[in-house]
Amino acid sequence: MLWACLRFPGLAFSAAFAAAPEAGPSALLDNHARQRLIATANDEARAHGIRRGQSVAAARALCPALEVRPRDRDAEKRLLSELAAWCYQFSGHVSLVPPNAILMEVGASLRLFDGWPVLVERVTAGLHAQGHPHTLAATPFASASWVFAATADGMVIPAREGVIRMLGALPLTQSGLPTTAVTALHAMGFRRLDDVFRLPRPELTRRIGRAGVNWLDRIRGQASDALPAWQPPASFQQKIEFDTELDGSQPLLFPLRRLTRALANLLAARDGGVQRFTLTLEHARGESTRIGVAMAAPQRDAERLFELARTRLERTTLPAPARSIELHADELPVFRPPVRDLFEPIRGDGLDWPTLDERLRARLGDAALRQLTVVNDHRPERASRYGAPTATVSLPRGRRPLWLLPRPLPMRPDPVAVLAGPERIESGWWDGGDARRDYYIVKTVHGQQAWAYLPPGMLDGWMLHGWFA
Repeated sequence: MLWACLRFPGLAFSAAFAAAPEAGPSALLDNHARQRLIATANDEARAHGIRRGQSVAAARALCPALEVRPRDRDAEKRLLSELAAWCYQFSGHVSLVPPNAILMEVGASLRLFDGWPVLVERVTAGLHAQGHPHTLAATPFASASWVFAATADGMVIPAREGVIRMLGALPLTQSGLPTTAVTALHAMGFRRLDDVFRLPRPELTRRIGRAGVNWLDRIRGQASDALPAWQPPASFQQKIEFDTELDGSQPLLFPLRRLTRALANLLAARDGGVQRFTLTLEHARGESTRIGVAMAAPQRDAERLFELARTRLERTTLPAPARSIELHADELPVFRPPVRDLFEPIRGDGLDWPTLDERLRARLGDAALRQLTVVNDHRPERASRYGAPTATVSLPRGRRPLWLLPRPLPMRPDPVAVLAGPERIESGWWDGGDARRDYYIVKTVHGQQAWAYLPPGMLDGWMLHGWFA
């Protein structure tokens, strides 16, 4: 087995600034503390001397432009689950390690991804594209991977002996032991884990307790880790609330992108797609705006989902500034990529029909597009209509042209050749639209292929009804 650990040092900031990207020096407050103390700060804030445990007044004295927000632990849990959904494409066993780490067993996936270097490259590129700084380490033991991911990035140690050797060189402050245990061991003159590993077990238990000894066993692989597997949910519902009301569609694009990306991550984990979802924007006084986004076929690409949702949002007139935005998708059907012929020629930059249909509907509205639907009627002028797709119908036999004239016209001059036919049509006696015709595919004097008919049993009186391309 090979356990890979991903740690996200900036996850708390990404969760707290879900509605808008952090700009400039920022810090988060720990809501569970009795005083308003800094819980964590970003790199720009730390450059001004802001540290954990400072009061807000002291921090703002060092940096007047500091932006301070409360830490949102619920949002952090949601974001960690979103990242777990994305990681699910690399492993069948993904576990959450709150508040900011994920463990996944990748030993069984190495052959699928052509080895560790390729797997690391794909994981790193994907997380960077989503804007999530991280560190990564892998060992045969989950707890050891968690320890190493906090001290270095990109470390992989496949053998147990190498794990023990590297652990022994770590200072106690990086061992993962509780602070009280580290303090007690420092008072006794111990500085590295290798010093602690040499102690007799009874003596070690007396000094750091059973929990501390159990942790040392777990990082060395002498005790197993209980790691419940994370499972992707069957539906998606996520909401982002704003600190201030946002007016217009442009400020809503950043949180919208976060939501569609979260949805895409879940779809990748479920190996599914989505064909319809709903955006709900809440306004003051309990008002809300619902925007439906529908696609011609199930999709799961994050950029495509965002583009369709953005276009729908920009076409919607909001009655008031928005206080929150929510994305809800109930049905997540199995995603089936389009099957193409092995020898199909490479296409240019044009759009396929489902993509074009989705974009036109998003930009122009559903009412602007109509679909030609087959109707269960053999009379050509009544065999199709505009509207929504109907149930399966029995199609008329024979070759029919796509270009029908609004009404049949006398054909002058007569055709020079009959290419196919006749196709007898006798229908409509029950509704007053009786039709009795013999249809032929004919060739005109100009070399065109036309669709024309004669009354049954007649040799002249050709009526032109359509053209073939």
